Amino acid sequence: MTVAGSEASDSRPQVRAAVGSLKGGWEAGVAVFRGIPFAEPPVGALRFAAPRPVRGWSGVREAFSYGSPPPQGGHFGMDALAQDTGDHDWLTVNVWSPESSPGAGLPVMVWVHGGAYTIGMSGLPEYDGGRLARDGGVVVVTFNYRVGLEGFAQIEGAPANRGLLDQVAVLEWVRDNIEAFGGDPGRVTVFGQSAGGGSIAALLAMDRTAGLVHRAVVQSAPGTFFSPELAADITAACAAELGLRPTVAGLAGVAPDRLSAAGDAVAAKIDRWTHRWGRPAHRSILFAPVVDGDVLDATPWQALADGARRDLGLLVGHTREEQRLFTALDGLLGQVTEEQAATALCTLAPGPDGERRYREAFPTAGPDELYELVHSDWLFRMPTLHLAESQVAAGGRAHVYELTWPAPGMGAAFGACHGLDVPLVFGNLDRGQPALLIGAEPSPEAEALSARMRTAWTSFAACGDPGWPAYDTHQRRVQLFDARPAVAAYPEESSRLIWQNHTFPVLPLIGE
Repeated sequence: MTVAGSEASDSRPQVRAAVGSLKGGWEAGVAVFRGIPFAEPPVGALRFAAPRPVRGWSGVREAFSYGSPPPQGGHFGMDALAQDTGDHDWLTVNVWSPESSPGAGLPVMVWVHGGAYTIGMSGLPEYDGGRLARDGGVVVVTFNYRVGLEGFAQIEGAPANRGLLDQVAVLEWVRDNIEAFGGDPGRVTVFGQSAGGGSIAALLAMDRTAGLVHRAVVQSAPGTFFSPELAADITAACAAELGLRPTVAGLAGVAPDRLSAAGDAVAAKIDRWTHRWGRPAHRSILFAPVVDGDVLDATPWQALADGARRDLGLLVGHTREEQRLFTALDGLLGQVTEEQAATALCTLAPGPDGERRYREAFPTAGPDELYELVHSDWLFRMPTLHLAESQVAAGGRAHVYELTWPAPGMGAAFGACHGLDVPLVFGNLDRGQPALLIGAEPSPEAEALSARMRTAWTSFAACGDPGWPAYDTHQRRVQLFDARPAVAAYPEESSRLIWQNHTFPVLPLIGE
C-alpha cells in the first residue's frame, strides 16, 4: 500500500479515522475504502499470536484495493487466489458507506464470510457491499481473518481461536473508527453465513464482545465446536505431514502455503481418522471454534440459554436443502445407496434411536432424501434453529426464517441449497460463485426476492425488526422466503421433534 498526500482537486472521498487518514473511491454513489489494515501482519514473531492492533500512519493512505487474502486450503481453487505475493497485510477491512460524513449515525453491518473455517476472503465479488449499503442506507464492513491452520489449529504455545480473535479485533476497530465513515458504533450488527454464522454464534458466547455487537444475523450456522483434545489431535496429524511437532516453535518457520497444503493432505485421507475424530471426519471437517475455556468458555447454545445475550437482537435462519450442494459436489446427487443413507443416519442422527426416528418421521423417503435430511439437520438446520430456541428460553427475542426458493440455475437441481442466500442478501446476483445458482440472467423473481431479503436485513440492523413476528415456542412462526414469501409455522417440524432434546455438545476426541 502507498501513502499519498491530499489534493484539493481530488474529489475522491477521504476520512480521518482514529488510525489515520484514508482516501477511497466512489462507486455508484457509495464511498468505498478497501484494504485498510486493522492489525499488524501475523508473520515473523507474530505468527500464531493474537492480533496486535495496527500502528497508525501519517499522511493519507490510499484505500483502493483489497488486502492480500490470508493463506488457505485448496478447495475451489482458493489457494491459487491466496498465493503469497510477499504482501502480508492479510488482516484488512473494507468499508462501503452511502454517507461518509462523520456523525451521520448510520447502522453498521459487519459481514463475516464463510468457508468451513478453512477458506475465504473478503475480496470475493459476491461480498461487494455496494448495493446493500446504497439501497439499505447502512455502512457495510467486510474483512479478512485467519482461517485453517493459521486461524483455528490448536498449536502448543499459541492462543486458541486466532480466527475468532481477529474478528474481535475487527469489531474493536469498528468501535474506534466507524464514526468517521458515517457509521454509528452503538448500532453494530454482525451478519454471516456458514462458518461466518458459526463464528458469530461463537462471538455471542464470548465475554470480550460485550458492547461491540448489538444485533446479530446468523445464516446457516454449523453445529461443530471442538474440544481442545480433538483440535490438538487434528493439528498433530497436519504437522506430521511435514514431519514436525504441533508447536509454535515447530511450525512458525513453515511457509504458509506449505502449512495449508498439509491440511489439504490430511483432508484427502480423512477416512482413516473416523475412529478418532468421529462425526467431523465423516464430514471432512478439520477446523472449527475450540471451546478452550479461555477465548471461548462454552458453546453458543449453552451461553445463550444461560442468558449471555438476552438483550441482543437475534435473526437466524437456514435454507431448506442445505446438504444438496455438497451431495452434488460429491457426485452423489440421485446416487445415494441404502447403505450410505443408513451410515449417515447411524452416524449423525441424535440418540441411540435416531435412525429409527428418521425412518418413522419420513416413511416415504428414499435413501437420497434421508441422506440429505440428516446431513442438513446435523450440520446446519438444527444448530441454527436451536440458537433461536436457546435465546427464547432465556427470555430473549429472536426472529427465524427459512429460504425455500429453489435456485433456478444448474437446472434447478440444487433447490434451496447452502450458500444460495449469500447473493440474495448482498444483491450481487450476477457475480461470484454463488451466482451460478441463480443463472446468467437474474429473473425479476430473483431480483424481487433479493430486494425483500435486503430490506429485512437492513431493517433489522436499523431497528431490530426484520418485518415478521418474533419466534416463540408455541406458534413457532417463521418467515419463508420464496417467490411468494409467507409467515408460517416452522416447516421442518418433524426434524425439530427429532432434535428437540439435543444440546449440540462440544465434539470430543473419541479414540486413541
